[in-house]
Amino acid sequence: MARIGDRGEMEAFVRSVELGGFSAAARELKLTPSAISKLVSRLEQTLRAKLLNRTTRRLTVTPEGELFLARCRRILGEMEDAETEVGRSRERPRGRLRMSVGVGFGVHQLVPALPRFEERYPEVEIDLHVEDRVEDAAREALDIVVRPGTLIDESLVAKPLFEFERVLCAAPGYLKRRGVPKAPEDLLKHNCIAISSRPPFARWSFDTPTGRQIIDVKGAVTVNNADCVFRLGVAGLGIVRLNEFIVAEALARGKLVRVLPELQSRENVKMLAMYPQQRHRLPRVAAMLDFLSSTFGARPWRGG
Repeated sequence: MARIGDRGEMEAFVRSVELGGFSAAARELKLTPSAISKLVSRLEQTLRAKLLNRTTRRLTVTPEGELFLARCRRILGEMEDAETEVGRSRERPRGRLRMSVGVGFGVHQLVPALPRFEERYPEVEIDLHVEDRVEDAAREALDIVVRPGTLIDESLVAKPLFEFERVLCAAPGYLKRRGVPKAPEDLLKHNCIAISSRPPFARWSFDTPTGRQIIDVKGAVTVNNADCVFRLGVAGLGIVRLNEFIVAEALARGKLVRVLPELQSRENVKMLAMYPQQRHRLPRVAAMLDFLSSTFGARPWRGG
């Protein structure tokens, strides 16, 4: 059976896919585009399978390429991990760190803080995935996944970072036009904007003198992105219910005001940093986990 020639072929294939073309991969790997193309072609010949569809405008991955891509990412990640582990006692954190975070936390908290991490650990290359879709940590070869709620995969280890609440709020201009809700059922007359990718997020909970009350809200717009919901709220389109670390600054500046704060149910949702078993032993992963805890553990958006 033919065997893959070297690590360079896999790296050429993976980075061509991730960066969208041979030219971008060539710049990163310090080769020529034709050399990258030859490495990928040699890989295809060895495997006797077409991995990429090539056009003059872009590359697309074939079904066989998708399967092989996931394996390559794991293999390359494990090779880098092994190299790092051997020298970790004498080296600073280094290498590529693949991390996935939700849109709200990523845009409003993590991304503004990342320059401090990079200043402290300049040899760490961060490959950051910012999306609300929960990714497959093993398939995507992720080092860290940051998500609220519970453990997404039993093969992962969870490290709690902080607890947070969701806040009901709206722009002052919207409330001036439509009126301020006095009771939970008043929300049925309002334009309420929820995150469409998570149906439970359209069920808003309140603790009233007569007990727990659930309101199934509706609005003129649904969107599957927390940051877009936030921006629509600030623009005055309707009432939103978002994580406190997303709306904290807008509340402090008066761009948003709380709605029914005395009745909203307290949730105390946990934000978790999840990582594969033993991955925390890698310096770059340990450094990021420590950074996340020290930076966000005290919930700086609360001003304390």
